Amino acid sequence: MRFGLLVVLALMIGAIATHFLLENNGYVLISFLGYTVEMSVPILLLLFGIGYLAIRLLARIWNAPRELGELAARARLERSGRQIRRGFVALSEGKLARGERLLTKGAAKSAAPILNYLAAARAAQMQGDPERRDGWLKMAYAQETGADNAVLLTQAELQLSAAEYEQARASLNRITESQPQHPQALKLLAELHYQTHDWTALMGLLPALRRVKNVPLAQLDAWTKQVYQKQFSAANLDREQIEKLWQNLPRTLRKTSALVAGRARALAACGEQDQAQIEIRKALKTAWDDELVKIYGELNLPDRGAQLRQTESWLVARPEDSTLLLAAGRACIRNELWGKARSYLESSIAIRPTPDAYHQLGKLMLQLDEKEAATEAFAKGLTLSNSGDPAVPRISGKV
Repeated sequence: MRFGLLVVLALMIGAIATHFLLENNGYVLISFLGYTVEMSVPILLLLFGIGYLAIRLLARIWNAPRELGELAARARLERSGRQIRRGFVALSEGKLARGERLLTKGAAKSAAPILNYLAAARAAQMQGDPERRDGWLKMAYAQETGADNAVLLTQAELQLSAAEYEQARASLNRITESQPQHPQALKLLAELHYQTHDWTALMGLLPALRRVKNVPLAQLDAWTKQVYQKQFSAANLDREQIEKLWQNLPRTLRKTSALVAGRARALAACGEQDQAQIEIRKALKTAWDDELVKIYGELNLPDRGAQLRQTESWLVARPEDSTLLLAAGRACIRNELWGKARSYLESSIAIRPTPDAYHQLGKLMLQLDEKEAATEAFAKGLTLSNSGDPAVPRISGKV
């Protein structure tokens, strides 16, 4: 626009200058419908310039309402944008009520009002007002066709954080009914099952979660370990059920000590003591684990002598392992080696006192008809069990 005006202005100045400076400045004759117009060339150019300016002026006048409307709309958007920015800044500063007010005030003129209402819903929940939260969520739901899942996911997330488990389940089910493999919905469902301790339901989701890769691997592995530990600890499992659980477990987790221990306990509970000790011994060759040693010491194997020999062979390399000393004490009690059992138990307690070690020592003292020593051992074990304080008096010498 500015360049065009400069061109026209230059032509007009040039035409006028030519008119006065040149003796022969040209002649133009126009005849139209019986009318005749005579003029010089510079005058014609001047008229062309004036006509161009007139047309541009009329065009600007014609477009003025639209341009004014656009200018006003841009101004409104800018004001709305400032309100929204101030709203988010207020939320980040912890000024929840102010942030919520600014976001909802600017929502009507926002380019994406759904975002305003979702943020306002979070602010309302943080202020402890679920009713107002749900109101903003309804406003968000009505804003944009095709964004239903975004609103439902936000709603489920807020309900989950507020421990509204049934409501969260209903919100997520609305998504999975149409999109069973929706990654974020599956993730939130898994968090729901974890928080409600629904281990069976969570186990059913684990394969899908590994496929969609929407949960960090460390978190997924942690969920998997806890789920399978709970499943192995279930009552009345038989050997077939235990092996099925083990086969369903990802191979990368089958060497996890906690899961090996869970499987061993389950095998022992269903009467497969010998198979449990085989699994424990195989696992201990790879990585030493106190829980596995503890379970081994609790097994009631048919060959009690072999169990004691195995335990004592481990003690050669680990003479100050309190858990292993306790296991050796248990094995000696089964073999009726009372003096040896007492020595192992007292050594275990001297290194690291535990309620279990005191309990075993108390039972041994009763077996030996040393009632005072038994009472003292039981009392110390009970004290340690109730307080959970490892800094208990240690036993030196005979109890």
